Amino acid sequence: MDESGGSAQPRPGNNGAPDDTPREQSPSPEQLPTEPAAPTAATPGPDAHDPSTPQPPATGDADTPPDKQPAPPSAPPHSNGPTTPEHSATPTRTPAHSGQGRPPQRPKDPGGGILMGRPFGVPVYVAPSWFLVAALITWVFGGQLDRVLPELGAARYLVSLFFAVAFYASVLVHELAHTVAALRFKLPVRRIQLQFFGGASEIEKEAETPGREFVLAFVGPLLSLVLAAIFYLALQPVEPGTVPGVLLAGLMVSNLIVAAFNLLPGLPLDGGRMLRAVVWKITGRPMSGTIAAAWVGRALAIAVLIGLPLLTQSGALGSTAEDNVGMDTVTDALLAAILAAIIWTGAGNSLRMARLREHLPELRARTLTRRAVPVQTDTPLSEALRRANEVGARALVVVDAHGRPLSLVREAAIVGVPEHRRPWVPVSGLAQDLTDGMRVSAELAGEDLLDALRATPATEYLVVEETGEIYGVLSAADVERAFVKAMARPTA
Repeated sequence: MDESGGSAQPRPGNNGAPDDTPREQSPSPEQLPTEPAAPTAATPGPDAHDPSTPQPPATGDADTPPDKQPAPPSAPPHSNGPTTPEHSATPTRTPAHSGQGRPPQRPKDPGGGILMGRPFGVPVYVAPSWFLVAALITWVFGGQLDRVLPELGAARYLVSLFFAVAFYASVLVHELAHTVAALRFKLPVRRIQLQFFGGASEIEKEAETPGREFVLAFVGPLLSLVLAAIFYLALQPVEPGTVPGVLLAGLMVSNLIVAAFNLLPGLPLDGGRMLRAVVWKITGRPMSGTIAAAWVGRALAIAVLIGLPLLTQSGALGSTAEDNVGMDTVTDALLAAILAAIIWTGAGNSLRMARLREHLPELRARTLTRRAVPVQTDTPLSEALRRANEVGARALVVVDAHGRPLSLVREAAIVGVPEHRRPWVPVSGLAQDLTDGMRVSAELAGEDLLDALRATPATEYLVVEETGEIYGVLSAADVERAFVKAMARPTA
């Protein structure tokens, strides 16, 4: 909103007059409450806490300024499997066209563990779960070193810990390959996270073409193959049966496994994204590619669950059947179950996310906005409610003497005031001061709308036209209800 001009009078349709623009109505009453009622609460979707699924904007705490509220979960990653990135599909933020308003700024620190650095400007985090995996690798590899280099004694665990760190450094290179490709295609990357069973590169927007999608997925396994070749060449002059020889051989084999596993043609693996790109190119529909690659991914999950223990028992992976009994059998079955669950869940999340992206354009700020009436700061709450209910409005905008918007009256604060006290309570005492991030354009829709609201968590937002005129008030709860509806709607 341009602070130096712009009318405080709502546009037609926001003051009770007929409005030609359809608005999606929430289950709450058409009028602002005249009796105390429970505050409007956000309605989480089926996957509201699932990090692999797009999240609606968080409904900010009514008593906390927006700049002090915690940022909601980031946009949905597309998992690429246990040792590869998760590509998030949330687009870059679109600034609200609000006159003088500046583009909302995303929190500088997305979090996710211990910050290790910012290569290419992208923060790299080590999740707490990594330490569990590092300890497991140290223990397992240490046992193997005891058979190959028994003279090491207890020092074998220091060598195996070095291997665990070097292996995850290789995983980081894999992730950086995805990151560099994404940045090359002008796709913002939120963070890289090293975690249980691999890494995650959270890319905030999908590739625009199947060709770019294919390249973005392929560069990770390609870099793993390159690393395997480098370790192979470094191994040639090294004497076998030494600590450097064992480490280089282990890193070569592990990178080959990473590359081969992630080239399997099923989501959420890199090979699945490559298959998705191919089907997308053939059919012209990204959704068709997602469906095909997701079902292949589910088939792969079943194959891993059944096939990995059978391969181990048969000795096809380099050990004899006599060795694969007891605890080893349980370990193999547990590992197979974990991998299968990761692949199956990732494939399902990819399907849900693709379905959501098809329906997200239906979320439009203009249709979700509530009618609003402007009131002066000293207006009693009872009088403000009377004016709003008289014209069928469901929101209050506090304006100054020149009609410029100052703050938004919080619905949760209204319902907390007993009716007998409302004539004595000015609306300014129930309002939240407007910040630039709380002004959003009436033209925002879909992921752009969700991203703008996620940038500044609040309960209500002022919706303005591109000219700076007030259009109405957008409730985060209304957006979340529409988000859940979009999630539940079947794909055509």
